Amino acid sequence: MVERCTGMGLMGIESFKVLIEADLASGLPAFDVVGLPDLAVKESRERVRSAMRNSGFDFPIGRITVNLAPADIKKVGPLYDLPILISILKLSGQLNANIDDAVFIGEISLSGVVNKVNGILPMTIEARKQGYKRIFVPYPNRAEAAVVKGIDVYPVKDIVQLHAHLSGIKAMQKADPKELTVTMGTFTVDFSQVKGQYEAKRALEIAAAGSHNVLLVGPPGSGKSMLAKRVPTILPDMTFEETIETTKIHSIAGNIPSGVSLINQRPFRSPHHTISPMGLAGGGTVPSPGEISLAHNGVLFLDELPEFSRSTMEVLRQPLEDGTVTISRVSGTLTYPCNVAMICAMNPCPCGYYGTGVRKCTCTAAAVTKYLNKISGPLLDRIDIHIEVPSVKYGELSSAIPAEPSEEIRKRVNKARAVQTERYKDLPINANAQIPSGKLHEFCALDDKADKLLEKAFDKMGLSSRAYSKILKVSRTIADLDGSEVIKADNVAEAVQYRSLDRKYWNRSK
Repeated sequence: MVERCTGMGLMGIESFKVLIEADLASGLPAFDVVGLPDLAVKESRERVRSAMRNSGFDFPIGRITVNLAPADIKKVGPLYDLPILISILKLSGQLNANIDDAVFIGEISLSGVVNKVNGILPMTIEARKQGYKRIFVPYPNRAEAAVVKGIDVYPVKDIVQLHAHLSGIKAMQKADPKELTVTMGTFTVDFSQVKGQYEAKRALEIAAAGSHNVLLVGPPGSGKSMLAKRVPTILPDMTFEETIETTKIHSIAGNIPSGVSLINQRPFRSPHHTISPMGLAGGGTVPSPGEISLAHNGVLFLDELPEFSRSTMEVLRQPLEDGTVTISRVSGTLTYPCNVAMICAMNPCPCGYYGTGVRKCTCTAAAVTKYLNKISGPLLDRIDIHIEVPSVKYGELSSAIPAEPSEEIRKRVNKARAVQTERYKDLPINANAQIPSGKLHEFCALDDKADKLLEKAFDKMGLSSRAYSKILKVSRTIADLDGSEVIKADNVAEAVQYRSLDRKYWNRSK
């Protein structure tokens, strides 16, 4: 006799249906799980056996075989505990219920409590696509699953409660998305706290409006990190599609706080410079998202950029260009999205004062060159905006006049991003930084003066084709902030200015 139950598996940010089949045969007692399970799935045998006994159920005596189909895809994690237990309860006659329209997901403790698992949101979305009407999830995951419309979500606290519901003894309450959706916390920092640095603030406003990459270069204490950490306060509102995409990634990583349904604030990730290439791009035996994917639709902040290892920095080149990162392992090849605005901060030399005029640089020419050359030309070329952050003058620091608050800047950013959303409504992009090369001339129309200025800058500065496209995209964002459909000479001039800092430091005379 065979009993069946439906669960869900994860492959990257996508989910797939898993059919759990349980068979009980006569013979010496045994409990085998087949279907390419990993160690965590195999260990479900002991969790299920103990949970049944400690919850008052009888564990059947005989040879039990559980198959997880399809058998050619590796099953990972403890999320199959609950459907395995349900199939055994049905197999042993302790549960008589029609569960053909239901999906079960959850890890079970030895006492029968259903524990939280990762990836509930993509699994719930896939269950709805597969046509299932009900899904039973761990109680701590209820808010996350309740976001999905078109499927009834039942939060399960323990297997006794679930058995009573399925048996018709005591019905469980469905999760209500209206009650469970929780807004993420408010910001404690603001741009009004930053004195001076008007050029840097302007550059970061442009970056936020168009999702552009930024490099901040300046001496110690000039406010580079302070500026970068306030960027989340001016980022534009997320669209619903961006919210779902971002939440799926954080769901898989297990980063969603209990009671929070959606990540409705753009992520801000700031990994330490000791991070490995795998930690930044993602990886592991079963590839999990790295920092660049966790920052999807938000900001990846790399402070003290030259202190990152060369291999870690170079792993960013392809993801920054493509907006996706592909990880290949023996267990499979997975692709995670990573459309991010990367903000980098660095000193111009080891002592921090080369070319700043604040104090005399104590580094040798060789030390300065070695330090700056830690940033490769190809990576530097992928950064749209280069801006110098000088030391703040005493008069600016002591001024009692309040600086412009983040809310005012954010209004302009939202207005510019709304224009972009409308412009690209028929394309799978959300911001100017993501314009494909084949669409540049369609969306970045220049007037005659702007065209001539860009041509002159291209020839004089020896720009690469990538730098040319970056200048066009930044010019497009500046024009959007100015409310202009056509890119003007002033817009191009400002964008070109943001590509000149590398000439001061990296192309200096030997």
